[in-house]
Amino acid sequence: MSSVIPILDPNLLSIKDKVEAQERLSFEDAMILAASNDLCALGMLASMVRERLNGNHCYYNINRHIDYSNVCVANCSFCAFSREPGEEGGWTYSLEEIFRKAEEECPAGCTELHIVGGLHPDLPLEYYEDMLRGLRERLPHLHLKAFTATELHHMAQLAGLPVRETIRRLTLAGLGSLPGGGGEVFEENLRKKLAGNKADAKTWLAVHRIAHEEGLKSNCTMLYGHLETWPDRIRHMIALRELQDETCGFQAFIPLAFHPKNSQLSHLKGPSGLTDLKVMAISRLMLDSIPHIKAYWVMLGMKMAQVALAFGADDLDGTVVEETIFHMAGGETPQQLGVADIERMIREAGRIPVQRDTLYQPIPA
Repeated sequence: MSSVIPILDPNLLSIKDKVEAQERLSFEDAMILAASNDLCALGMLASMVRERLNGNHCYYNINRHIDYSNVCVANCSFCAFSREPGEEGGWTYSLEEIFRKAEEECPAGCTELHIVGGLHPDLPLEYYEDMLRGLRERLPHLHLKAFTATELHHMAQLAGLPVRETIRRLTLAGLGSLPGGGGEVFEENLRKKLAGNKADAKTWLAVHRIAHEEGLKSNCTMLYGHLETWPDRIRHMIALRELQDETCGFQAFIPLAFHPKNSQLSHLKGPSGLTDLKVMAISRLMLDSIPHIKAYWVMLGMKMAQVALAFGADDLDGTVVEETIFHMAGGETPQQLGVADIERMIREAGRIPVQRDTLYQPIPA
């Protein structure tokens, strides 16, 4: 592959040697990558790692999102989704509404429910247990990927329980794995400024460590394109890599492009396409122990997600259905995609589509 695309930036030559030798890249290496404008070379290097780990495959699943409530006490400045208790536009679904959505609105062949919400000040732990238990009873074939680390920490605090006991109770009720949300950015001062009352980075990582120790897989994320710098982004990736070295519990990393519309940071422009592709490529190169990098089409847009498959990504997420968090920030992507649309995107990018379950086991056609 390196003979096909010449490296124009001489600063990348030593990094190319490291990638070919499967040596781990350092913070300094990542800063060199971030400073480079040799975009084709970045894509080539990231594709070398992607192909080594996942061949020419690109994964997707048939899933459905349910955002059970947008009532939240976190007060994050980047968020257009949340509403304070009693504020107009807030909602909290009853368990029967959640069960109906799951039973009546899941697409054909659905294998996963992705369930998240705000940090609700009043919902007891039993609400979440009953939700999981009821979904498992009604739809036992669906994997329940639910509740970010910040939600779990909040639930535990409200219940007066340790996080580990909270996770154990939810697992007994049907919790199958964790999504990666709530990671935002780990830099302490910036997180305090952006993430309001959410758990800090140390706590977010600790919750995932406990989940991994309890046998649950999870994803991880980074929100980029707001006030953070390249050093902030790279240190975030390194913190994830260090936890993955310890637990091997992360399945996929999802870079989340910030969309400022309708948030307290609406004066910002959000990331450029160049930044999207650089973040994708550097993520694949730095996170050598995390198997998958996801180009989340909902936030990147369908065209940029397709291009990201040439910059290290090997997963497009799934059919989604009724995504609200990003669309309340002015997102203009579709609410859902069909399998034919996803597979067309993948094939046009020269990849082989593979339908998977939540744990990345291929589903036979």
